Amino acid sequence: MEYLSDIEIAQSTPMEPITSIAERAGIAPAYLEQYGSYKAKVDPKILKDSKRGDGKLILVTAINPTPAGEGKTTTTIGLADGLRRLGKNVLVALREPSLGPVFGIKGGAAGGGRAQVVPMEDINLHFTGDFHAIGAANNLLAAMVDNHIYQGNRLNIDPRKITWRRCVDMNDRQLRFVVDGLGGKVNGVPREDGYDITVASEIMAVLCLASDIVDLKARLARIIVGYTYDDKPVTAGDINAQGAMAALLRDALKPNLVQTLEHTPAFVHGGPFANIAHGCNSVTATKIARRLSDYCVTEAGFGADLGAEKFLDIKCRMAGLKPDCVVLVATARALKYNGGVPKAETGKENLQALELGLPNLLKHVENITKVYRLPCVVAINRFPQDTEAELALIREKCETLGVNVALSEVWAKGGEGGIELAEEVIRLCGQPNDFTFAYELDKSIEEKINDIVTKIYGGDGVSFTAQAQKQLKQLTDLGFDKLPVCMAKTQYSLSDDPAKLGAPKGFTVTVRNLKVSAGAGFLVALTGEIMTMPGLPKVPAAERIDVDENGVISGLF
Repeated sequence: MEYLSDIEIAQSTPMEPITSIAERAGIAPAYLEQYGSYKAKVDPKILKDSKRGDGKLILVTAINPTPAGEGKTTTTIGLADGLRRLGKNVLVALREPSLGPVFGIKGGAAGGGRAQVVPMEDINLHFTGDFHAIGAANNLLAAMVDNHIYQGNRLNIDPRKITWRRCVDMNDRQLRFVVDGLGGKVNGVPREDGYDITVASEIMAVLCLASDIVDLKARLARIIVGYTYDDKPVTAGDINAQGAMAALLRDALKPNLVQTLEHTPAFVHGGPFANIAHGCNSVTATKIARRLSDYCVTEAGFGADLGAEKFLDIKCRMAGLKPDCVVLVATARALKYNGGVPKAETGKENLQALELGLPNLLKHVENITKVYRLPCVVAINRFPQDTEAELALIREKCETLGVNVALSEVWAKGGEGGIELAEEVIRLCGQPNDFTFAYELDKSIEEKINDIVTKIYGGDGVSFTAQAQKQLKQLTDLGFDKLPVCMAKTQYSLSDDPAKLGAPKGFTVTVRNLKVSAGAGFLVALTGEIMTMPGLPKVPAAERIDVDENGVISGLF
């Protein structure tokens, strides 16, 4: 049997005009700014003008990602389509893909099979230009910092203590560390510098957490770009950059409206990575989707130890959100991989390996139900090779924690394959919950990080390098110790070691660097070998991507 690729399915499925999608979502033409026939931006003023009550908020997360794949975005989209097939008024809120992974490993990130958002080529490539605007604002600030030093350095900035890096939305390891300002006095002040990928820029986090243009400017002004010779922080506001940056971001602040293959309205807006940032789409998009629907389905990046933790402890805390239900996505293949089976053999029945890998799933379930006290359903993204014995074992183990399991077949069947999951979600959304955070803000930085490591990761504690200890004291002295913490950690393990699969025990997490994202409003704790500028793999997905003489793109999976 010949299977169509994701892009072939997307290109063969007719789309409805975006005006029809907007009408279905309850968005009047006055709030719609069209970008062609099939995508548009929505004026955030609709949130203040709407008198409608908020719908239920459903978070989709997953086990730790593996090469075998989990299908979290696919499940999110298929669940929304399944809810709509049950007659529910539903909207999706997703992140925008970064060009780096699109041309690197993934080759596309708009769902898969019969559960996609479209136009998938546009979404995966330039879309409406949000990431370009973020990159421009980031690099404008960098240029203004260096120009300030070149023009006399009124603020007494120490060039050795500039923390603001330039960015580009591409995986390019060559740019991690550079020396710039060479070539004589007229070409600037020589110094060590570097690039981050755009999604790691603090401006991405600021955009996703800002409530409006006024809040955006205030957050931009608080961004710390470096320190003076006597270790005083220097902000973007100190060099008067926030106004011009906000002007570049004016349109990027507006959420993007698209549709699923089954024409369910979907917001795709913002895209911070969950391993190096907070990993959620914009607060504005989530709030608008929730206001306009009875059920808002959103996702958080990577596994529940990263994306869900940050969604709940950072985004929900800042935005005043309370989820009604959590969906935890897993596959039998990925669980067997966690149990020690090589990727090539994960399609074979292996109950012993599945049993060894199940603790990873159960730890994430326990975090959602016991730490955050939220209703949870495990969605098994079913593959044809999965056996009934394997599925029964997963159900049995989840039932020990009082959590139901629903099969998801949305990749092959679209919304029809998500009905079982949708019915369980509706049931759980009708239950009361006692949502709480993993830590309280009034604790010290060390205590907050320790709570995340012990409660969420299952580790014994945290250790700090000498450099991190110095930064701890500095950040505390500057009054940033009451901010939430954004852990920068490998996505592949509950620990900070990507080789430790399953649910490891007896480990400590080492924090090697601490910094403040004062504009976003959180601290970033870097662990392990995590990098803010990825590199391309040996065979990049870019080698498979092409466009023909008719402008038709291929290779985006």
